Amino acid sequence: MKKLFLAWQDSKSRHWFPIGQLTFDGKNYHFVYTHGVNKAQAESSFQLLHSFPERDRVYTSSELFPLFSNRLMRPSRPDYQDYIQWLNIPKNEGDPIAILARSGGRKATDTFEVFPCPEINENGLYHIHFFVHGLRYMPECSIERVKQLQLEERLYLTRDFQNPYDEKALLLRTEDRHNLGYCPRYLATDIYEILKQNTQSVDVRVERINPSPTPIQFRLLCNMTAQWHDNFSPFSSQDYQPIVDSTLLLTSS
Repeated sequence: MKKLFLAWQDSKSRHWFPIGQLTFDGKNYHFVYTHGVNKAQAESSFQLLHSFPERDRVYTSSELFPLFSNRLMRPSRPDYQDYIQWLNIPKNEGDPIAILARSGGRKATDTFEVFPCPEINENGLYHIHFFVHGLRYMPECSIERVKQLQLEERLYLTRDFQNPYDEKALLLRTEDRHNLGYCPRYLATDIYEILKQNTQSVDVRVERINPSPTPIQFRLLCNMTAQWHDNFSPFSSQDYQPIVDSTLLLTSS
């Protein structure tokens, strides 16, 4: 079953909350709120989504819900093929879930983001793709350094202790110590958990560099692999768990 999470950012505090889970079972799409929505309501007065007004319900549809489908570029747009190339999605994997997972589904009109649940690959490793975040806020020398990157070049994670908005912020740095931006915030907890087991077990590589005028949020695509330790489960905190009994997801279709 393919799975995505939906996160919401409080525009005042800039804190992010995982609030929902979207799954596709090959036939139907299902949406449920996760326990993170309770924290978003308590700490940031989050209001339940108009399209999903009941917190304790499994929503099911044979079509992708508008909240998510509106985050996909229309294939009729002249720049659609360029968009698919930016995402570097294999031709046989270009379904809506895969596109949302890679693009993040971000829009200028709201503060939602979607992201995939990492899966164990054929080599028994944690594997995920992501675009570097925050490049727009980096100095011009960082943007210039991105242009010089090589495919498969290794990038290094370093904690940004001076970040006033996120105590777990992880900078991505080149071997010659150029800061390029940030690892997505939703991966930080998993990465710290993995690093506790083995500080050398996380490997981040450059997968694609999209030149200007590609939108800056799609400029640098990376892939990350890490050792999948025994008893490790990605996004295992309570905030990511469905409010509704997960067994109902299997029977609601």
